[in-house]
Amino acid sequence: MATTWIILAILAAIIVWIISIYNGLIRLKNRVDEAWADIDVQLKRRYDLIPNLVETVKGYAKHERELFTKVTEARSRAMQAGSLKDKAEAENMLSQTLKSLFAVAENYPELKASENFAKLQDELTDTENKIQAARRFYNGQVRDFNTKIQIFPNNLIANMLGFAPREFFEIEEEEAREPVKVDFDN
Repeated sequence: MATTWIILAILAAIIVWIISIYNGLIRLKNRVDEAWADIDVQLKRRYDLIPNLVETVKGYAKHERELFTKVTEARSRAMQAGSLKDKAEAENMLSQTLKSLFAVAENYPELKASENFAKLQDELTDTENKIQAARRFYNGQVRDFNTKIQIFPNNLIANMLGFAPREFFEIEEEEAREPVKVDFDN
């Protein structure tokens, strides 16, 4: 009889241990998902600002049609990107086209003096800062999640339950490591 109780106690301890690991993995997975949602919110805010920015610049720089097309295409590509890697690449391309747009705006003093353009510039700067903070938070959550599913004995449970490592949201291009410049005081 005592042996049965010992075996049942050991089984109960193992079940509680597995449940504890599972619940910890679910908590971390949900934090990663929440962190991605934060990035997504900021990216959508950025996408919403871009058409207004393009229209404002168009009013002053009508002959820059090719650049406006590139910005619009880059925005569309970023909005439609599926995988995290594709999303990162599309966001890098969008950042580069925005840099080109701001470089063109440098040639139009009336545009730089426009109150609407200045407001959009401030909003975009704020959004870029929030995207950067959200990326850092997301990558920290991914690091914690990946560590949790890779350490022993958690990796045994994680593999059995189908938990897979998540990708970091990284900027790969060296030029894209620079934030979008929106300083027109020069």
